[in-house]
Amino acid sequence: MQLTNKIGVIVDSFGVGVSEGLRLAKDVGAEGVQIYAVDGEMDPAVLIGTKRKQLKEEIAQLGLEISALCGDLGGHGFQDKRANPLKIEKSKRILDLAVELGTNIVTTHIGIVPDDPNSEVYASMQQACEELANYATSQQAYFAIETGPETAAHLKAFLDTLGSRGVSVNFDPANMVMVTGDDPVNGLYILRDYVVHTHVKDGVRHRIVDPRQVYGALGYEKMDHRQIAQMASKGPDFSELPLGEGGVDFDAYFKMIQAIGYKGYLTIEREVGIQPEVDISKAVEFIKCYR
Repeated sequence: MQLTNKIGVIVDSFGVGVSEGLRLAKDVGAEGVQIYAVDGEMDPAVLIGTKRKQLKEEIAQLGLEISALCGDLGGHGFQDKRANPLKIEKSKRILDLAVELGTNIVTTHIGIVPDDPNSEVYASMQQACEELANYATSQQAYFAIETGPETAAHLKAFLDTLGSRGVSVNFDPANMVMVTGDDPVNGLYILRDYVVHTHVKDGVRHRIVDPRQVYGALGYEKMDHRQIAQMASKGPDFSELPLGEGGVDFDAYFKMIQAIGYKGYLTIEREVGIQPEVDISKAVEFIKCYR
C-alpha cells in the first residue's frame, strides 16, 4: 500500500496555543494543520485585519498548510430553529476566515440526525444545512460534518436531501467505533461521495451508549463537543486509544481510502492523554508506515 495523502494534525490537540501548536506540528512531521476557529484568538471577530495575514504568513514560513478549520459551535448543533440564525451566521464567518487563510473546509457537528424525517428537529437541521450548503457552494467550499452521532447510512440519507455537496463529511472512524458501533470501513464507502476531510483516530466501545448522552440533543442537557474528550479518557462507555490499539482496522481503512479515490488530508486528532506531543508524533509515524 502506498498512501499519498498528506498528514495533518489538529493544533489544539497539543493544548499550547496556536503559535506554539504550529511549531509542534512542524516538529512532529505534519504537513498541514487543522485549527479551532470558534472562540479565543481564532474567533473570526477577533482575528481581523493584519492578524489574518500574519497568521497565514506564519503557517507558510513553517512550510505548513491548513487542512481545515474547525467550526463546531457545541451544544446540539442545528437542532433548535430558534438558535439557528446566530449559529448559521457564525458558521458563515468561520468559512469566510477559512477561505481567506487558504482552506475551503470547515468541519463541524450539526447535531444528531433524528430517525423521523418528518420531525420538527429534522426539518430545522435540514433548513439550516441547506442554507449552509448554498453558502459554501457559493464560496467553492465545504462545511464538513464529523461522523459519529449516527450511522453512515443514516447520515448519507440526510445529506442526499440537501441537493448539493456544500455540506459534506469529515470522516472520523474512531467516533463510529466508539459511539454507534458502525463499521468505519463500510461507512467510508457509503459516504464516499461526500468525504472532503478525515480525522485519524482510534478507540474502542466498552458498551452500547445512547449517542444523545455523548453529543447532546434538543431536550437533553447541552454538551460541548470538547467534553467528549473527558468522557473518552475516563468514561465507562468508550475510550480513545493511540492509533493501532483500538477497534479501527487501519489496514482495511486505508485501503478503502485509496479505493474511493480520497486525496485529501489524514488529520490526526488526539483528545486525551497527558503527553499529546508524544502521542501525535507516534501517530504521524504510524501513518507514514503506509506510505
